[in-house]
Amino acid sequence: MYKFNRQLVLADGTVFKGYAFGASTQALGEVVFNTGMTGYQETLSDPSYNGQIITFTYPLIGNYGINRFDYETINPSIKGMVVREACHKPSNFRSGKTLDQVLSELNIPGISGIDTRALTRKIRAFGTIKGVIANLDQDPQELVALMQATDLPQDQIAQVATKTSYPVTGRGYRVVLVDLGMKSSILRELTARGCDVVVVPFDASEEEIMRQNPDGVMLTNGPGDPTSVPQTIATIAKLIPQVPIFGICMGHQLIALASGAKTYKLKFGHRGANHPVKNILTNKVSITSQNHGYAVDLDSLANTDLELTHISLNDGTCEGVRHKNFLTFSVQYHPEAAPGPHDANEVFDQFIANMEEFINKNKELQHA
Repeated sequence: MYKFNRQLVLADGTVFKGYAFGASTQALGEVVFNTGMTGYQETLSDPSYNGQIITFTYPLIGNYGINRFDYETINPSIKGMVVREACHKPSNFRSGKTLDQVLSELNIPGISGIDTRALTRKIRAFGTIKGVIANLDQDPQELVALMQATDLPQDQIAQVATKTSYPVTGRGYRVVLVDLGMKSSILRELTARGCDVVVVPFDASEEEIMRQNPDGVMLTNGPGDPTSVPQTIATIAKLIPQVPIFGICMGHQLIALASGAKTYKLKFGHRGANHPVKNILTNKVSITSQNHGYAVDLDSLANTDLELTHISLNDGTCEGVRHKNFLTFSVQYHPEAAPGPHDANEVFDQFIANMEEFINKNKELQHA
């Protein structure tokens, strides 16, 4: 019988003993949980999980392996992975490597064999918490002291966003894509619609963005606290009157902040692929993919030019807004899915329609 050889120690002193897989390194991060039944490859490579230790609630992870097509970034930045059972002999025609092999290559430690249900219930009861994945010979009290002495990073967006601008050419509308920790699937949705995309860093100025003559600006997902990038918030405030803007997840929160609303940290966040969201303008309900630890304060929208468009049917939190005067809108969920359902994919078409309206209005003004 296998013997425990690794442990997950939480900041409150709780210890979960289990088996090692992935890299043999020690890792400290914020422990969160994801409720998706599939999509572990897209999840581990989602830049919005930067700095976090992901607990999967589904009991078997790795059973269809890892392939070269489903990465959301080429440099995954999660700190660690926690599963009930890690499959070491996957079965799928696209599988190229096992989960264990890939995590080892990425220097990401994993722990299996623990009671992930108990861990998830603890996070739901007390909120997200710091944790350390370490070898079993490490003193848990020393690891708790390490967590108490270590602050989680505040520059998470800067850690994962592009440092330089680059084009992804197309023949359609010109979109400046502000990279806050972009999932590749967002870029794929734009290129699938023929957009001519210029990807820019999160700290690109209003002048740099408008120099590209955009028909629209898109703000991507990203990790961490939205208030940590005040320069980006100020830039968005300048852009809103000038050009159509579409924000997803972190982009949604930054649009809210740029318009005078507030954000707050959720107790344990929304992370999974089956979250129901209601469009209060149409009464349509979509099942959505989500990954965020912060939310827009509903009450704070009252003093802004934003109006609520979508709400979560799980907890009533803000899932979408639009500007009353300009072609700016955003959603908290991930319409590009990956992983998850594509129920809400149509919001990309709304962005295309807004750019078309913007261009037509400009033509009318030029001929007036």
